[in-house]
Amino acid sequence: MHPLGEPMTVDQLIIIAVLVATMAMLLWGKWRHDLVALAALLVCVITGLVPADEAFTGFGHPAVVTVACVLVLGYGLQKSGAVNILAQRCLPASQGPTISILALVGLAAVLSGFMNNVGALALLMPVALQLAANQSLPPGRVLMPLAFGSILGGMTTLIGTPPNLIVSGFRAEAGMGSFAMFDFTPVGLAVAAAGVVFVGLVGWRLVPVRQQADAGSFDSAAYLSEVRIVEDSKAVGMSLREAERMLDEADAQIVGLVRGEVRIPVPNARRLLQADDILVIEVEPESLALALSSLGLKLEGQGPDGEELQDDKQQAGLRPAHQGLLDDEHSDNKSGSDEVVIQELVVTPTGRLVGRSATDIDLRSRYGINLLAISREGRHSIKRLQSAPVQGGDVLLVQGTPESLAGFAAEFGCLPLAARDIRVPREGQALTAGLIMAVVVGLAALGILPAAIAFAAGVLAYVALKLVPLRSVYSAIDWPVIMLLGAMLPVADALASTGTADMLAQLLLDKAAQGQAVIGLVLLLVVTMFLSDLMNNAATAAVMCPIAISTAGQLGVSADAFLMAIAVGASCAFLTPIGHQNNTLILGPGGFRFGDYWRLGLVVELIVIVVSVPVLLWVWPL
Repeated sequence: MHPLGEPMTVDQLIIIAVLVATMAMLLWGKWRHDLVALAALLVCVITGLVPADEAFTGFGHPAVVTVACVLVLGYGLQKSGAVNILAQRCLPASQGPTISILALVGLAAVLSGFMNNVGALALLMPVALQLAANQSLPPGRVLMPLAFGSILGGMTTLIGTPPNLIVSGFRAEAGMGSFAMFDFTPVGLAVAAAGVVFVGLVGWRLVPVRQQADAGSFDSAAYLSEVRIVEDSKAVGMSLREAERMLDEADAQIVGLVRGEVRIPVPNARRLLQADDILVIEVEPESLALALSSLGLKLEGQGPDGEELQDDKQQAGLRPAHQGLLDDEHSDNKSGSDEVVIQELVVTPTGRLVGRSATDIDLRSRYGINLLAISREGRHSIKRLQSAPVQGGDVLLVQGTPESLAGFAAEFGCLPLAARDIRVPREGQALTAGLIMAVVVGLAALGILPAAIAFAAGVLAYVALKLVPLRSVYSAIDWPVIMLLGAMLPVADALASTGTADMLAQLLLDKAAQGQAVIGLVLLLVVTMFLSDLMNNAATAAVMCPIAISTAGQLGVSADAFLMAIAVGASCAFLTPIGHQNNTLILGPGGFRFGDYWRLGLVVELIVIVVSVPVLLWVWPL
């Protein structure tokens, strides 16, 4: 124990500096959270806080293995059709908005207890958007309750969310054994039920009304224009890439080419342009004149002297972007694999596309896809599209064949906002997947097998029975989360081994809690909730667990209630879009801004505190 007034050791100063820097980097968001965690681990190894031969032991930690296995099992439940069947049977066909939202939020909470809550949200997001359309509601008033419900449901079981597994792991390392599968249920279920009922009945009305970021909302800004390459145009003999570079000054891009009677939706960048070719360019109306003059082009619908024959934008060649090339009069092939569609894709926070631009991945040449517009926090733009780095939560308006769009979305972790076709599984797959999941949960709950072993066996069964293709096992795992967990666990151990956790716990007790266990419990819960709103919830749990154990030890009370408080607090990130992936995921589709979350989120967090503290003290007495 380090009483107040005693100088801190060099190791304590280093670990505090590492943690402060780590939190600052996570808040800044310049680098992805897994890279920040890995950097923190390497600094601890270099400074001797973590022995070099123990640097990567975190990746073999049961909590990390269990998280990876649960992600694969959740993917299998999704692909087998089990989740779709459950959604069809549980959601009301025709009810008012309150009952419909309550049912949807409740279903999300149930699913999140047994599968990754990001996956549960991704599955139900198209359903939520359809519900919003049917009820004439702004999409955000359905999406935010859905996201909050999926977060609340995660705290009800051991496998519902990574912080629960981390808390259980720290309990085992402290010599008290791991928490069982449903040890989290009494507190988690009480909090989740209260939160779901409030959000479903009343809370959704607190969500700010924002414009949906879908294809229709791009109408006022982005237009497609047909322009003809005349004989004396600078574009004659140029490659498409060279022409696009010149058009870039006007913030215009070429999204199609018509040559004779043949339409080419995504032309090759090396194709040479000829006189009388018609280019379909995307450009804002005020920049159209600059685009025409840059290459000496003529707008379709103009007379020989360049005077417009029609005043109306669409009659002069301009049309809303979402109409795209689908209704092009020159198109004579609109079926089969040549069908060109417009689709909205939301970028997941951990997707491979985050931080990269369309140019970086050669979107058009490699994937045959045009990027038409980006919506970010409700603001739409078509300027500098090709070089603009994509962020998590952005909505991309893209154009291509259904096959190319589906492949791109799968590869880069994007989610379509439109309702997706449900894959028809082989007969009995949904039942088989559900039974295996039930058996695995039972084995872990009854203590017959450790959770990591039981869920690993479940993954093996899914692969052996072809419920999950072997190639999909690794793609189903959220590797940035695994990297974060594996790297942060040794750093958190260093917090305890250097005595820093004891010192911080003593400071908390002497300065704030005044030696009162209940006050200390509430303070730890509130601090954890605050940190979780600003940084990754798994990292928050890893940092706070050693402090919770030290606090309980110095008070001479059971650590269980304090660890459960950390689990609850780390799972409650409702004030900002950055605290939880699900909050980020709805940012673009709901048209939300950073400050839109607190109105509903603050009330939910107050409900969590009011409900959880009495239940914690009753179920886990001090």
